[in-house]
Amino acid sequence: MSAELKGFLLVAVLKILVVFTAINVGVMMVIWLERRASAWMQDRLGPNRVGPEGVLQSVADGLKNILKEETFPVVGADRLLFFLAPAMSFVPALLTFSVVPFAAPLPGFDVTLPLLGRFTYTGPISMVVADLPIGFLFIMAISSLGVYGIVLAGWSSGNKYALLGGIRSSAQMVSYEIALGLSLVAVLLVAGNVTLSDVVAMQQRSVWFVFALTVGFVLFVVAAFAETNRLPFDLPEAEAELITGYHTEYSSMKFSMFFIAEYSAMMTMSALMATLFFGGWDIPFTPWDEQGPPSVGRTLATLGVFFVKMNVFVFTYIWIRWTVPRFRFDQLMQLGWKIMIPVALAYIVVVATTVYTLEALGWEVGPTYGLVLFGVNAVLLGALLFGLDHERLILGARQRARMAA
Repeated sequence: MSAELKGFLLVAVLKILVVFTAINVGVMMVIWLERRASAWMQDRLGPNRVGPEGVLQSVADGLKNILKEETFPVVGADRLLFFLAPAMSFVPALLTFSVVPFAAPLPGFDVTLPLLGRFTYTGPISMVVADLPIGFLFIMAISSLGVYGIVLAGWSSGNKYALLGGIRSSAQMVSYEIALGLSLVAVLLVAGNVTLSDVVAMQQRSVWFVFALTVGFVLFVVAAFAETNRLPFDLPEAEAELITGYHTEYSSMKFSMFFIAEYSAMMTMSALMATLFFGGWDIPFTPWDEQGPPSVGRTLATLGVFFVKMNVFVFTYIWIRWTVPRFRFDQLMQLGWKIMIPVALAYIVVVATTVYTLEALGWEVGPTYGLVLFGVNAVLLGALLFGLDHERLILGARQRARMAA
């Protein structure tokens, strides 16, 4: 085996181990953070006994679930699908993260290890598990598989409450998956590439897409909440109506797998928000992170910036869950089909027209290019909010002010 092949395999294995281990450890920390944050919001103590400030509570809960007795529904259940469903729900969330760039490249290496021989990696090492040229399409393809685990969990249990939760989930996730994909078409129109590394590079040359594509960002955030079954869109797990939903018959570690999958998907969606709309690992207000040869210091600095951006959205997920009440199911579907999808389609037309006009005028991608898109999005966002208001807040406040006067 050549030194170059050995170096490539070493880098690939290390990326997989580091990234996926970080996700699993991160899930435990996010669960602890949500329990502590919700306790703070509701003036409670939260977990505070196992470890400093209760930081090991998730480890204790995981150990408890591993040791608990497993139950299996005997009547009307499909044993094979019942066992496969938790894994089918968990794996897509992990695979989606594999195409997300999380730091600036590292420099290559040429080392000789005892007993193992020489390892060589020529050129910069991209900080992404799989830098696919179809990264965006890979995300849409793999994330769409998560619904199968939930639907099969409800169907294979032989429980009508679980089946109803699975049906609800399929309707919800398929509906908002359309809006999610349409909201990202605008990103492709502006970036001109489906590789996430190039999307980050485009934002470094112009402006972050949260400014250039504000309406697309809003649509993506709403659809991402629905795709991850988080409040106010957790209708598949509505305990007041469905006991616990699609995982009613599950126990022990299989029950925990669905929650691990939910939090993994939440972290992945947060990473995508940071990558697609907030410049990814780009450090704002300085070109230092994109100039010069790769270095370890630059990689660590950009990794820290990406970590902060991602966790801002993780906290937003937690904040929304403990603040906004749950939608009714008819409201959920009405929002997805009557508002999100038509708005996303109209938005694609407007962005495509704007990009075509700017290119026809000979404008090159840069800060001015991004500011023009920001102006268009500001007008569109104002019109959208005014149209959705239905005279309840804006005009209603004016009427109350006139009456008071």
